[in-house]
Amino acid sequence: MANRLADKIVFITGAAGTIGKTVAQAIAREGGVAIGSDLKGRGTDFDLDVTQEAEWQRVMKEVERRHGRLDGLVNSAGIGTLGTVEDTEFADYRRVMAVNVDGTFLGCKYAMPLLRQRGGSIVNLSSISGIVAGHNLAAYNASKGAVRLLSKSVALYGARLKPQVRSNSVHPSFVESDMVDAMLRSVPDAGKAREKMTRDIPLGRFADPKEIAALTVYLLSDESGFTTGAEFPVDGGLSAR
Repeated sequence: MANRLADKIVFITGAAGTIGKTVAQAIAREGGVAIGSDLKGRGTDFDLDVTQEAEWQRVMKEVERRHGRLDGLVNSAGIGTLGTVEDTEFADYRRVMAVNVDGTFLGCKYAMPLLRQRGGSIVNLSSISGIVAGHNLAAYNASKGAVRLLSKSVALYGARLKPQVRSNSVHPSFVESDMVDAMLRSVPDAGKAREKMTRDIPLGRFADPKEIAALTVYLLSDESGFTTGAEFPVDGGLSAR
């Protein structure tokens, strides 16, 4: 189906990253208007540090001034770090939680007044690490698990509104992306680590970011109008074990 997002305005965080950029491109192909945001100097429509409440307030006011409404929100901004509960520095843990959890919370909070005007859809990028734990992903597991349940809480709230606002979470495993590349560079043997990660996935490969974007477009579109509060693994079968 073509033009599935015609006449829909969608705000995206982390739009300079691999997944965020691919999602924005997919939205545009489907006839929507993709409004990208990321940290200053990354070439998106808006400069936005998702951890800063005042910046969210400023940006949403400007989105309202320019567009008058909002039909979708994609919280794609996120960071990851490797480390066990003993290895992880508290400052690193707090930074991961701030970007991944606080950023998603603030996005849902400050986009909601615009989304509820005509009804809309929120898609929160969590991770399969929000469902399945790893011994060396203490901070990342905690943050993405929080995004999973936050998405459900927002869904239950949005279902009470008139018009309604839907909320769902997407849970990729390993994606061919800049974030995974950065995590691999932090280990002594990136090649060996990548081979092990690939073996863990029954389909035997990393996800293509276009596959994440395709699901996101579906959740933003009217085709998914009866879908809210759900979690969608895109993990090549990893969580089926």
